[in-house]
Amino acid sequence: MSDAATIAREYFESFNKRDWDGMRSLFHQEYTYMGGDGVVQKGVDAIMAINQGFATGMSDAHIDIKSIHSAGNTAVIEFTGAGTHDGDLMGIPASGKKLSMPVCNVIEVKDGKILAEREYMDMMHLMQQIGAIPAPATA
Repeated sequence: MSDAATIAREYFESFNKRDWDGMRSLFHQEYTYMGGDGVVQKGVDAIMAINQGFATGMSDAHIDIKSIHSAGNTAVIEFTGAGTHDGDLMGIPASGKKLSMPVCNVIEVKDGKILAEREYMDMMHLMQQIGAIPAPATA
């Protein structure tokens, strides 16, 4: 496994363990993040708030890595994020509903730290699962 793949695995394992100090240590000082909404955020504090927000909104949230593909300083991680919406999640009160989301992340590493992260997921699917928006009608 390349360094990028090893660092990516450590990142997701730190989420599952709620090891926030360990997670924080993985990020480069010039870190940038583009989330499922397409908005680019800069800085370690931004990604820490996002990760901790998901852990608050789903106290049993966990990441199950399906595959990691890497070359050079880049790793592509396919994973499933799952949990129970039992707390505030992005301003949406707890629904008690279980959710499971396929996600793809692209992580770039510089100097042994995560420099950039781009996360791709279907936010509408997430919102439908927690009841924030209605699911489409079926025939």
